[in-house]
Amino acid sequence: MSSARVREVIRQCLSEAQSSDSHEAEQKALQTLVSITKVSPLNRNLLALTEGAIPALLTLSKSSSNIIQILSLSILFNLSLNPDLKQSLADIETIHHLNSIIATLNSEESGRVASSLVCSLAMLDKNKAKFGVAGTIQLLVKAIAGPRCPAVHHLLSSLAELVRFHGNCTLAVREGAVQALIQVVESTDGADLAGTSLLVLALLARFDEGLNALRKTDQIVSKMVDVLKGRCMLSKEGAADILLLLFEESEGCVRDALRLPDFSTLIADISVRGSARAREKAALLLKKIMDADLDSYVDGNPMFSHW
Repeated sequence: MSSARVREVIRQCLSEAQSSDSHEAEQKALQTLVSITKVSPLNRNLLALTEGAIPALLTLSKSSSNIIQILSLSILFNLSLNPDLKQSLADIETIHHLNSIIATLNSEESGRVASSLVCSLAMLDKNKAKFGVAGTIQLLVKAIAGPRCPAVHHLLSSLAELVRFHGNCTLAVREGAVQALIQVVESTDGADLAGTSLLVLALLARFDEGLNALRKTDQIVSKMVDVLKGRCMLSKEGAADILLLLFEESEGCVRDALRLPDFSTLIADISVRGSARAREKAALLLKKIMDADLDSYVDGNPMFSHW
């Protein structure tokens, strides 16, 4: 389809989506826009450059019709995949609207698409602070800490992207993100959720606020060792990352780990049978332990003499 033809289709679809008396025609017009922007960066730019297109889509995304809202958000998400459109899409009105969807989560699919749009827009570093100022961090943490919802994985991904900015990390920790994420890790709702939660915890621990909150978490070392006993390799990688950060900061955490009877065996096993990244982390943990003054931690009992 030529660019001229695409422009014509875009104008026609936008007109039908805004003025049609038929819900079916409105839905069809939006589905067409979803399709033509799904894989083509050029088509996304053509839509974004069409006068009044983005404000119209934002208005439609506030529709009382669930399907119209989802389709409009899906188009905005497609547009956000173009790096040069991320900054203009992340205006304060759009962010507040996305916040309102996350705050209520009345629709599973709307929550998923809105969270995905937040994540996509936050990939531009200049946008991260905007979400922090608008209160998105607090809403994400509250939603993650609340009753488990189908959109939780998307919420976690959005939080993971946003806390790469130090200011957002501070907001997340103050809102209780560490406790909320630990609860997800300890739940039985799915290994993929635990793995993503551990990734976010590791990102928080890059900054003093997050690391201090982790250190103050009751039995944090034991909790991470329990994760190492599980079957999910992504979770094991995340737990090993967190243990490395804790060991670097606190000799007390090293002491706590060495007091656990199966810790050395677990690390040795992962260093041989884990994924490439898990083996790398396990090797670093072993080196950290071997470099430590073991006598002061284990009452003179040589932890590794049986190797």
